[in-house]
Amino acid sequence: MNRQHVFEIEKEATADSWLLHLKGELDLSKAAELRAAADPYVADTGRKLILNLKDLQYIDSTGIGVILSLLKARHVLKAPIEVVEIPLKVQRLFDMTGLTSFIQQSSNNTN
Repeated sequence: MNRQHVFEIEKEATADSWLLHLKGELDLSKAAELRAAADPYVADTGRKLILNLKDLQYIDSTGIGVILSLLKARHVLKAPIEVVEIPLKVQRLFDMTGLTSFIQQSSNNTN
C-alpha cells in the first residue's frame, strides 16, 4: 500500500505570539519539516510560540521528539510556549510518553 502522508503547517502571527497550526500526520518523514518551520520562531523570545494540534490526526515518536525539543529550547530561553487543542488520541500518547508534564510546565511557566 502506497499511502501518502499529508502534513501541513499554517503559520499565523499576532502582536504577541506565533501560532503554528499542525495538520495531518506528523511522522518520521515530516518531522524535519516541522523543525525547519519552527526554528525561526524558537529564538523569538518576545513572542509566545503556540502549537495548535487541533487538526493533527497522527503523531509518531519522532514527531513527539520534535515537540519535546521545541518545549526544551523555549524553556532554556525562558520563552513562553503552549501546546493547545490537543486531540484525545494524541493526548493519550503524550500522557503515555510523559510529554504532558512538560507541556503543563511550559504553559504554567509563561510570563
